[in-house]
Order: sequence, then C-alpha cells, then structure tokens
Amino acid sequence: MPGGGVPAVGFGAVTIDDSIALLPAGRLAQMIRDRQVSSRELLELFLSRIERINPAVNAVVTLDTEGARDAAGAADDATAAGAPLGPLHGLPITIKDAIEVAGLRSTGGATELATHVPAHDAPVVDRLRRAGAIVFGKTNVPRWSGDIQTFNDMFGTTSNPWDLERTPGGSSGGAAAAVATGLTSFEIGTDIGGSVRIPSSYCGVCGHKPSYGIVSQRGYLDRVGGGVIDADINVFGPIARSVDDLGVLLDTVAGPDVELATAWRLTLPPPRHTDLRDYRVGTWLDDPACSVDSEAGAVLQGAADALAKAGAQVSEARPPIELGQVERLFSSLILPAVSVSFQGKTAETLGGNHRAWLDRHYDRMLLRRLWSAWFEDYDVLLCPVMPMLPFRHDHHGTINDRSVVINGETRPQSRTFAWTGLVGVAYLPSTCVPAGFAPSGLPVGIQVVGPYLEDRTPLFLAARLAELTGGYVPPPVAMG
Repeated sequence: MPGGGVPAVGFGAVTIDDSIALLPAGRLAQMIRDRQVSSRELLELFLSRIERINPAVNAVVTLDTEGARDAAGAADDATAAGAPLGPLHGLPITIKDAIEVAGLRSTGGATELATHVPAHDAPVVDRLRRAGAIVFGKTNVPRWSGDIQTFNDMFGTTSNPWDLERTPGGSSGGAAAAVATGLTSFEIGTDIGGSVRIPSSYCGVCGHKPSYGIVSQRGYLDRVGGGVIDADINVFGPIARSVDDLGVLLDTVAGPDVELATAWRLTLPPPRHTDLRDYRVGTWLDDPACSVDSEAGAVLQGAADALAKAGAQVSEARPPIELGQVERLFSSLILPAVSVSFQGKTAETLGGNHRAWLDRHYDRMLLRRLWSAWFEDYDVLLCPVMPMLPFRHDHHGTINDRSVVINGETRPQSRTFAWTGLVGVAYLPSTCVPAGFAPSGLPVGIQVVGPYLEDRTPLFLAARLAELTGGYVPPPVAMG
C-alpha cells in the first residue's frame, strides 16, 4: 500500500511515498492534472497514513472509504478522458465534524447526534465537491464545538502532533491535526471564538478566518436541528499547509447563501499592494489586559522584525481601542450566539434578551468604525492568536473551571480569548500563519488582520511572512 512498504507509481513517473502527503493542496492538485499521481493513489496514501498515524493523534473519527474510492476512480476517469477539471479536482479531503456532509455521519461532537447522517451537504461542502474535491472523512471536535481543546464522549481526545500530551486547540483541533500530519489534502473548520486560528497556531499550519458573512455557515451543527440559521460572529474557514492554498479555498467556498444568490454576487478586491515595501504594518504583540507568554512573544517579535527587514513599513501601532473592553464586548456577544447549544435555564441565562444584544451590537458598530478609520492609515495588523503555548490536556469540568499558567500567573482558560475575540467581534478577516517555534519546540502562530471584506490583503501579507519564517514544518509524528 502507498506509504507503507512498496511504493506505487502514479499516472506518470512520480513515486508515491509519504512525502507527497505533506505537500500543499495546490501542488497535489497540479500533480493530478499533470497525471503524475492519480486521485485513487492519493486517497490510498491518506488512508494508509490514517491507519498508521491517526491512532497517535486521533484526528480523523469517521471514514467513507468505499464511497471515496468510487469517487476517486470517477475523478481519474475524467482526468484520463481530458475532461474539464475543477481547481480541486481529485483531492481527497476531510471535513470538521461540526459541518454537515450528505451521507456521512456528522455529529458536532455531541452524543445526541451520534447517528446523525445528513441528507444534504452544507453549502461549503457542496462548493468543494463542485470544484472536484472528494470528501472521505470527518475530523474530531469538542461537544458542540464549545472548547479550546478537542475531546468528546464518543471519539475521545485529539492530541497535538508536536507533543501528544498537549492539546491541538479547539474547536477545529481534529482538522488542524489532520492537516499538520498529512492525513488529508486540506480542511474546512469553523471559527466563532478562534476555532480555526487557535488550532492552526497550535499545530503549526495555516488558517484563514474570513470576513463575517462571505462564506455560508449553513450546515453548522451547534445543536440538535442546527444548520439552518447563521450564528453571530461565526465563520467557516480553510486550514491548509500553505497560504496559497487558503486563497484558492476561499475563492472556492465564498459566495452568497442560496436564497441570496439570485441577486447577490461577491467580488472581493485584490490585495492593497503587490510589493511588500508598500505595506503599512501595525503591530500589537502584547497587552496588560491579556499578557502573552514570553517565549511566544519573542517569536512574534521575530516575525515582525523579519517583515521589517524585508522592507515592509512596520511600526508598533494599533487602533485606539482597549483590549480589555473589547474582550468584555466579545464575551457579551458570543454568549448569546452559543446559548443555542445549551438547554433550559443555562440557555436562558446565556441568551439574555434581544434588547441587551442590540445594545451590544450598537457598541460593536462603533468599534468597527474605529477599525475602519485605522485601516485608512495601515494595511494590516499583526497580533497574537493566543496568550499561551499549547497546554497539557485538562478535561476536568468546563472551560470555566480550568486554568492555565502564563509567565507564572494563573489565568482562567475562559479569559484567554482576548486576541481572537478582538478580531472576531469586529467581523474582520484574519490569516494565521506559523511565526516560528518557542524554545520548548512548540509552534507559535501569528494573526495577520485585515480590513473588512479585504481578505486578499492579509492573505497576501501572510504569504510573504510565511516565506520569511519558514511556514509549515511537518511535525515528527507526521514522518512516522
């Protein structure tokens, strides 16, 4: 089997071995188009790696092996026939288990949906299939995607591929771990409190949180019967091994929901500049309201310095807002958004009343104006993803009961979302890329935040930054 003992040979002269599974998705798609490798061979390579590597990380929790083999065979027939091919033609992929996939168990990490098999794809999945991708599995999530760790009663714990005793982050922890270890071509996650960005940072891969509203979030399983309405702040976003992949995937999945497509179109503007020297980069790398681990902070500063040395106009600058105030606003808005995942008095308490939400939404709109004005003078902001490095598994109680230690200070886990909330509550796009490694050997990600609806600007700058910092590096477990 490919990746195991005897190598197989694809359509061309390329030997199918484990190194291929760690290539960017764009390179894999090109190899399929050039008939250097077949879709079926790539699928078998991923399945072989899942058999060997997944027991250690527990990222992939559901497989549709036979259905995927049939689809891969059909894709290879289309390639051989010279048929028109989509940008993701023949790429085997997994999807976060909080997103509905037709005919494939999709649970949201909750026992209530243990046997749930959707009849329809989420719009994002449909768009990926139309572009040629082949869904062959689902990746692990915490219950209702409600944690910064990834574990649940059905599928157990997902581990960080850089240190199996630590969390990969959440809630798209299975997705990021699968991408990092070469178990899939790419992934799609969801992000309401940082669930694309946190695991991308913790696993050393790339992730993009799109501007709110440009990617359909229908089919999101945050409760029984979920997936038919949109949640405030929440977005669907890609996770991949390169920033170029993120751009292609965003182009594929972005667009209006079905009921709006009759009249609405989405045309994202190009990046503000094509020369790194023209970029005005602000940095906000630490703050007393959510101080950053000193090891991680040094890596973040090194990434900013590398941009400056390469010619970007980098300065310590930030919007005229207080991080602590924004964190409180974010918390007051996210709690109603996630209250649908709970029952009874808990849901009523978290949900509050509509007038209170409108008051907070008014505050959000004032905040968004401040961001918009700041982006007249700056193109992007660099800031942390999380204040702490990947931490050891700790599943007692809830996120409100647990704590982490940052620079010797004990802090509740529930008070570590300031940097992701800063961006999410304002609906801004943010690209997370590896900034480097702490002395402990753990990866550190950085957010490149851009203006609303100008997703291509942070994507462009993030791609240049990844070139300077080294970008994705396969973790040791991926080489096994």
